[in-house]
Amino acid sequence: MSTVTITAQDINKLRQATGAGMLDCRKALTETNGDFEAAIDWLRKQGQKVAAKRSDREAKEGVVIAQTTADNTTGIVVCVSCETDFVSKNEDFIAFVKSIADAAIESNVNSAEELNEVAVNGTKIAELINDKLAAIGEKIGITKFEKVTAPYVASYIHGANRIGVLVALDKEAAEAGKDVAMQVAALSPVAVDADSVPADVVAREKAVIMDIMKEDPKMAGKPEEMIAKIAEGKLGAFFKEQTLTAQAFVKDGSKSVGDYLKENGVKVLEFKRVALG
Repeated sequence: MSTVTITAQDINKLRQATGAGMLDCRKALTETNGDFEAAIDWLRKQGQKVAAKRSDREAKEGVVIAQTTADNTTGIVVCVSCETDFVSKNEDFIAFVKSIADAAIESNVNSAEELNEVAVNGTKIAELINDKLAAIGEKIGITKFEKVTAPYVASYIHGANRIGVLVALDKEAAEAGKDVAMQVAALSPVAVDADSVPADVVAREKAVIMDIMKEDPKMAGKPEEMIAKIAEGKLGAFFKEQTLTAQAFVKDGSKSVGDYLKENGVKVLEFKRVALG
């Protein structure tokens, strides 16, 4: 039995993240004592196809800018959140966020904290944000910052500044970089390939698969070795769907992203994806 208070906001957050029904979300949070990540797994174990693979949801509204240095060797993504789409679609606010991204590139900062301390025309960005807050009457702030450095970095902004992507390549390849960045924006892979999926993500996925199988009547009486083998196969399907190079290429479904990269003689070193949720 849950020992924490489950609020309507908690339920709505889980509902927004997973697409599950309100009553199911309440039960999931109750069963997991309010643990958000555990609640997602609980829903999956009940056979629900949830939307979230991980809880990296950003602010509902805001502006995401992704851009690179002139030589394309460094890229940044910055998200400045706000409370309403009225503000996020305002040209002045978009220009304001663009000026913050420009400052990040010019000052070569490595974090949101550093960026807040950068001065633009003699005024720190943190102070400019406070001034903007006072002017528009909404809470705003830098809620996400990512940086990539590589021989070549491609940047891409999708959906009216709602998703920003950086793709680091081992050599200059502008067209391939843009194509792969669009793939990352559209399908949100968890890693470049199976080998680069974090161990905790693999362990979590395997645990969910095993629990689902143990509850399946068709698996009753099956040898442990057989169950483990089937689980490995299901894990392989997860890697195919959720890792970049194994995914079907969105511009040509007859090949994988890995095939496309091989054709172009280029390798993806890493990527960053920042999205409003």
